[in-house]
Amino acid sequence: RSLDVNLRAVLHVSQIVARQMIAQGVAGAIVNVSSQASRRALRDHAVYCSTKSALDMLSKVMAMELGPHKIRVNTVNPTVVMTDMGRINWSDPQKSAAMINRIPLGKFAEVDDVVNSILFLLS
Repeated sequence: RSLDVNLRAVLHVSQIVARQMIAQGVAGAIVNVSSQASRRALRDHAVYCSTKSALDMLSKVMAMELGPHKIRVNTVNPTVVMTDMGRINWSDPQKSAAMINRIPLGKFAEVDDVVNSILFLLS
């Protein structure tokens, strides 16, 4: 399931969008949402980390291939984001302290932080 959601779906949607942009001569941007887990091994997250790493490489290849068509491709790699699931999984201060201590801002990301990064890259 992780492979389907984190990689295959992105590949298929990106192909459809890129083909349409190229056919219409539209310059623009594609932004994929990956994770810091693509760059750091996390215990019990082998499939998640691997699929996010693959997404990062897919994005690099897409950037190289779509660049000549004036289509930029970027990836946003947030750490823990305080979605509903993030709040459930990281609400225990003892569990979250070690992770928060490794984040320079000393806090988990909020959804708006990620959205604003994506909007900037799309501009």
